[in-house]
Amino acid sequence: MPGSSFGTSFRITTFGESHGNALGIVIDGLPAGLKITPHDIEYELYFRRPGKEYTSQRFEEDKVEILSGLFNGKTTGSPLAVIVRNVDVNLTPYESIKFTPRPGHADLSFILKYGVENWDYRGGGRASGRETVSRVIAGSIAKKLLLLKGTYIFSCIRSLGTKGISDSIQLYEVIKAKCRKVRACKMSYEKEFEDLLYDLIRSGNSIGAVVETRIVNPPIGLGEPVFDKIKADLAKAVMSIPGVVGFEYGLGFEASKKRGSDILDEIVLKGKRVGLRNNFSGGILGGITTGEEIVFRSAFKPTSSIKRPQKTLDIRSMEERTIIIEGRHDPCIAIRGASVVEAMAAVVLLDHSIASHIIPSDRLSGKDSELIERRWEGYKRLCMPMAESQY
Repeated sequence: MPGSSFGTSFRITTFGESHGNALGIVIDGLPAGLKITPHDIEYELYFRRPGKEYTSQRFEEDKVEILSGLFNGKTTGSPLAVIVRNVDVNLTPYESIKFTPRPGHADLSFILKYGVENWDYRGGGRASGRETVSRVIAGSIAKKLLLLKGTYIFSCIRSLGTKGISDSIQLYEVIKAKCRKVRACKMSYEKEFEDLLYDLIRSGNSIGAVVETRIVNPPIGLGEPVFDKIKADLAKAVMSIPGVVGFEYGLGFEASKKRGSDILDEIVLKGKRVGLRNNFSGGILGGITTGEEIVFRSAFKPTSSIKRPQKTLDIRSMEERTIIIEGRHDPCIAIRGASVVEAMAAVVLLDHSIASHIIPSDRLSGKDSELIERRWEGYKRLCMPMAESQY
């Protein structure tokens, strides 16, 4: 199946299915000398892991096995291969619907493309959100390496259904959201979002959401002027995440409602560097990073698997059937999806940073490696409260 690889200078290839033996990733393009432990990766996996309140009750530990690419705890420059084994697999809910594709899922498109005899109906196979484990593995490593340039990436839930945050959001709130149950961008909205999710779970329904992502201190000059714009690569990366239906950066679609005089962004001196007064463009101009904070939003649709009667066809007889989807599903996929957005953003930035020689492609010095370690420990302290007890 083509289409399972992403990136050029930092290239990832994912594999595995929702209810298969394991999921994993092969990463090519890492410089030698980066310290990596399973704990580093598991730290990021914790935030997308199921089994917590307001998420799927599939209990996966997501224990990391690093198969190759490390020697004495550091990358060697050769491909890094990592897997996570599936341990809480329940096929029973899927046996009854293996000939009745679920509305809103990729079931029908996979059947039409690959044939029903080749369709992995066990939780959606490759189309499942479980596939994103591999992306977060890659993102954890990319995030760590980006710390060489002091770049940090955080995501939070800006709106849940029609309940949204309209006022400005401070960066510290976005950072602390990582440790909240619902990841609301403002603590004052967390209870309101929780109450909404509680009602949805009781009624067997789901809801969509908008995730806001902030990239702090991005390298300047990432992206190319025409087809390899950083905004285009971010959009592709984010739109490849299961359940994402929209992407915008800066003012986004709001800019279409404005006049030119409303969004003229004056160029000013910020300390010792040139900057923009308002950053309406979300840190990107002409497809190239300006050094301002990159701000973008991702729209997630409601989870398609809900416990409501749904009409479909039996693909053997082409007769109409009514199904009710059982199993373990998220009432809002954006809660865990926020970690996947962070991961894909990190992959894109690292890919461009290595291609631009901002981050070394061959090896890190010992000094660089130690700087990354110090910043990584500081990063974990920013986000640690909820995850601290896990380690």
